[in-house]
Amino acid sequence: MPATSQGRLVVVSGPSGAGKTSVLQRVFELCRAPLCRSVSATTRPPRPGETDGVEYHFLSDGEFQSLQKDGNFLECFEVFGQGYWYGTLWSEVTTGLEAGRWVVLEIDVHGAMEVLKRFPDAVTLFIRPGTREELEQRLRGRGTESEPSVRRRLDIADRELALADRYQYQIINDRFDQAVEDICRILNSLWEKSRND
Repeated sequence: MPATSQGRLVVVSGPSGAGKTSVLQRVFELCRAPLCRSVSATTRPPRPGETDGVEYHFLSDGEFQSLQKDGNFLECFEVFGQGYWYGTLWSEVTTGLEAGRWVVLEIDVHGAMEVLKRFPDAVTLFIRPGTREELEQRLRGRGTESEPSVRRRLDIADRELALADRYQYQIINDRFDQAVEDICRILNSLWEKSRND
């Protein structure tokens, strides 16, 4: 399905611990472009404080596989090798685009490459830490991951960082406010240009 003239897809990726979610929350508050967030689906259990339909659509394995079989996902992958699936529902994308919104997908690199096959004009942003050492400090600082999990996330981060050049824009999140400002400037500029075309 091609992107409509009313709306546009914005794909945001970056390694775990790069601060994507926090940065995007602030971008949604400050950006003039008509952004809306696509809520991903996942089979992982909710973490404390997470609400179904807000952070994610939390699905059972059976529900997820049934939706996948029926072609309801724009993209879906098993992430982090833990048996949990994540995916972008077509309904989340089409509803926003048809309403003239710029639909923001916060997804991993594999998912982003899949989305670009169907939406080659999507805006792509890669959020990265200043250094790999900083990323490791953030992951360890969470205190929520086992050592094997931290190592696995760092290995995945190395692979994702190696693909960062496939994105139109790379945002270094070593200063939070600057990262937010950089993304807002990019999106506002593209949105204003699209309105004048």
